[in-house]
Amino acid sequence: MSPGIDVTVAAIIERDGRFLFVEERASGTLVLNQPAGHLEHGESLLTAVVRETLEETGHRFTPSDIVGFYLWRSEEAATTYLRVAFCGAAEPPAQPVPLDEGIVAVHWLSRAQILSRGRHLRSPMVLRCLDDYLAGRRYALDCLTYLDIEALAQGKTAHA
Repeated sequence: MSPGIDVTVAAIIERDGRFLFVEERASGTLVLNQPAGHLEHGESLLTAVVRETLEETGHRFTPSDIVGFYLWRSEEAATTYLRVAFCGAAEPPAQPVPLDEGIVAVHWLSRAQILSRGRHLRSPMVLRCLDDYLAGRRYALDCLTYLDIEALAQGKTAHA
Protein backbone atom coordinates (compact mmCIF):
# COMPACT_ATOMS: atom_id res chain seq x y z
CA MET A 1 0.00 0.00 0.00
CA SER A 2 1.12 3.56 -0.67
CA PRO A 3 2.24 5.65 2.30
CA GLY A 4 -0.70 7.42 3.88
CA ILE A 5 -3.41 5.21 2.31
CA ASP A 6 -4.73 2.16 4.15
CA VAL A 7 -7.16 -0.29 2.55
CA THR A 8 -9.48 -1.82 5.14
CA VAL A 9 -12.44 -4.19 5.14
CA ALA A 10 -15.42 -4.41 7.47
CA ALA A 11 -18.15 -6.99 8.09
CA ILE A 12 -21.74 -5.97 8.80
CA ILE A 13 -23.48 -8.91 10.42
CA GLU A 14 -27.07 -8.64 11.64
CA ARG A 15 -28.93 -11.07 13.88
CA ASP A 16 -32.41 -10.32 15.23
CA GLY A 17 -32.01 -6.56 14.71
CA ARG A 18 -28.62 -6.44 16.43
CA PHE A 19 -25.21 -6.05 14.86
CA LEU A 20 -21.93 -7.78 15.65
CA PHE A 21 -19.45 -5.24 17.00
CA VAL A 22 -16.07 -5.42 18.63
CA GLU A 23 -14.87 -3.27 21.48
CA GLU A 24 -11.20 -2.65 20.96
CA ARG A 25 -8.37 -0.59 22.30
CA ALA A 26 -7.08 1.98 19.78
CA SER A 27 -4.48 4.56 20.78
CA GLY A 28 -5.20 3.83 24.45
CA THR A 29 -8.97 4.38 24.11
CA LEU A 30 -11.80 1.85 24.01
CA VAL A 31 -13.77 2.17 20.77
CA LEU A 32 -16.53 0.29 18.94
CA ASN A 33 -16.17 -1.00 15.41
CA GLN A 34 -17.57 -3.59 13.08
CA PRO A 35 -15.20 -6.55 12.73
CA ALA A 36 -12.65 -4.87 10.48
CA GLY A 37 -9.01 -4.61 9.61
CA HIS A 38 -6.33 -4.04 7.06
CA LEU A 39 -5.85 -5.78 3.76
CA GLU A 40 -2.64 -7.82 3.90
CA HIS A 41 -0.14 -8.18 1.07
CA GLY A 42 -1.29 -10.72 -1.54
CA GLU A 43 -4.79 -11.00 -0.06
CA SER A 44 -8.13 -10.44 -1.81
CA LEU A 45 -10.74 -8.20 -0.19
CA LEU A 46 -13.03 -11.19 0.39
CA THR A 47 -10.28 -13.22 2.03
CA ALA A 48 -9.40 -10.24 4.22
CA VAL A 49 -12.91 -9.66 5.55
CA VAL A 50 -13.40 -13.35 6.32
CA ARG A 51 -10.02 -13.49 8.10
CA GLU A 52 -10.54 -10.29 10.09
CA THR A 53 -13.99 -11.37 11.26
CA LEU A 54 -12.66 -14.73 12.42
CA GLU A 55 -9.64 -13.19 14.17
CA GLU A 56 -11.62 -10.47 15.92
CA THR A 57 -14.81 -12.36 16.85
CA GLY A 58 -14.32 -16.09 16.28
CA HIS A 59 -17.29 -16.01 13.87
CA ARG A 60 -17.01 -17.58 10.40
CA PHE A 61 -18.24 -14.89 8.02
CA THR A 62 -19.74 -15.59 4.61
CA PRO A 63 -20.02 -12.33 2.65
CA SER A 64 -23.12 -12.02 0.47
CA ASP A 65 -22.86 -8.44 -0.81
CA ILE A 66 -20.81 -5.27 -0.72
CA VAL A 67 -22.50 -2.47 1.19
CA GLY A 68 -20.20 0.29 0.04
CA PHE A 69 -16.80 1.84 -0.47
CA TYR A 70 -15.82 4.59 1.97
CA LEU A 71 -12.96 7.06 1.80
CA TRP A 72 -12.08 8.96 4.98
CA ARG A 73 -9.08 11.02 6.02
CA SER A 74 -8.00 10.84 9.67
CA GLU A 75 -6.06 13.98 10.43
CA GLU A 76 -5.06 12.50 13.80
CA ALA A 77 -3.42 9.47 12.12
CA ALA A 78 -2.39 11.46 9.00
CA THR A 79 -3.83 8.60 6.99
CA THR A 80 -6.52 8.16 4.39
CA TYR A 81 -8.60 5.00 4.76
CA LEU A 82 -10.41 3.23 1.95
CA ARG A 83 -12.91 0.88 3.58
CA VAL A 84 -14.82 -1.80 1.73
CA ALA A 85 -17.82 -2.91 3.79
CA PHE A 86 -19.45 -6.29 3.25
CA CYS A 87 -22.60 -7.82 4.68
CA GLY A 88 -23.45 -11.45 5.11
CA ALA A 89 -24.05 -14.27 7.54
CA ALA A 90 -21.80 -15.58 10.27
CA GLU A 91 -21.53 -18.80 12.23
CA PRO A 92 -20.57 -18.30 15.88
CA PRO A 93 -17.68 -20.27 17.32
CA ALA A 94 -18.60 -23.62 18.90
CA GLN A 95 -16.53 -22.71 21.96
CA PRO A 96 -14.72 -19.61 23.21
CA VAL A 97 -11.74 -18.66 21.05
CA PRO A 98 -8.82 -16.32 21.64
CA LEU A 99 -9.44 -12.98 19.95
CA ASP A 100 -7.06 -10.63 18.15
CA GLU A 101 -4.75 -8.47 20.24
CA GLY A 102 -6.53 -5.29 21.28
CA ILE A 103 -10.05 -6.79 21.16
CA VAL A 104 -11.62 -6.41 24.59
CA ALA A 105 -15.12 -7.77 23.92
CA VAL A 106 -17.61 -8.82 21.27
CA HIS A 107 -21.13 -7.35 21.43
CA TRP A 108 -24.46 -7.67 19.63
CA LEU A 109 -25.85 -4.11 19.60
CA SER A 110 -28.97 -2.45 18.22
CA ARG A 111 -28.60 0.74 16.20
CA ALA A 112 -29.99 2.67 19.19
CA GLN A 113 -27.29 1.19 21.45
CA ILE A 114 -24.64 2.05 18.87
CA LEU A 115 -25.95 5.63 18.62
CA SER A 116 -25.92 5.99 22.40
CA ARG A 117 -22.19 5.18 22.32
CA GLY A 118 -21.57 7.37 19.26
CA ARG A 119 -18.57 9.21 20.65
CA HIS A 120 -16.88 5.83 21.11
CA LEU A 121 -17.11 4.76 17.47
CA ARG A 122 -13.72 4.11 15.89
CA SER A 123 -14.45 6.39 12.92
CA PRO A 124 -17.35 8.09 11.14
CA MET A 125 -17.31 5.20 8.65
CA VAL A 126 -18.74 2.83 11.28
CA LEU A 127 -22.17 4.48 11.50
CA ARG A 128 -22.24 5.39 7.78
CA CYS A 129 -21.67 1.73 6.78
CA LEU A 130 -24.40 0.60 9.15
CA ASP A 131 -26.87 3.20 7.89
CA ASP A 132 -26.13 2.30 4.26
CA TYR A 133 -26.78 -1.35 5.15
CA LEU A 134 -30.07 -0.45 6.83
CA ALA A 135 -31.02 1.64 3.76
CA GLY A 136 -30.65 -1.51 1.65
CA ARG A 137 -27.54 -0.53 -0.27
CA ARG A 138 -26.01 -3.64 -1.82
CA TYR A 139 -23.58 -4.34 -4.65
CA ALA A 140 -22.82 -7.75 -6.10
CA LEU A 141 -19.60 -9.43 -5.02
CA ASP A 142 -18.75 -10.08 -8.65
CA CYS A 143 -17.93 -6.39 -9.12
CA LEU A 144 -14.64 -7.22 -7.36
CA THR A 145 -11.79 -8.77 -9.27
CA TYR A 146 -8.54 -9.86 -7.69
CA LEU A 147 -5.70 -10.04 -10.18
CA ASP A 148 -3.21 -12.47 -8.69
CA ILE A 149 -0.07 -11.89 -10.76
CA GLU A 150 1.39 -15.33 -9.99
CA ALA A 151 -1.84 -17.11 -10.93
CA LEU A 152 -2.17 -15.09 -14.12
CA ALA A 153 1.41 -15.98 -15.07
CA GLN A 154 0.39 -19.66 -14.74
CA GLY A 155 -2.58 -19.13 -17.06
CA LYS A 156 -5.22 -19.11 -14.32
CA THR A 157 -8.06 -16.56 -14.33
CA ALA A 158 -8.76 -13.75 -11.91
CA HIS A 159 -11.06 -14.32 -8.94
CA ALA A 160 -12.95 -12.35 -6.33
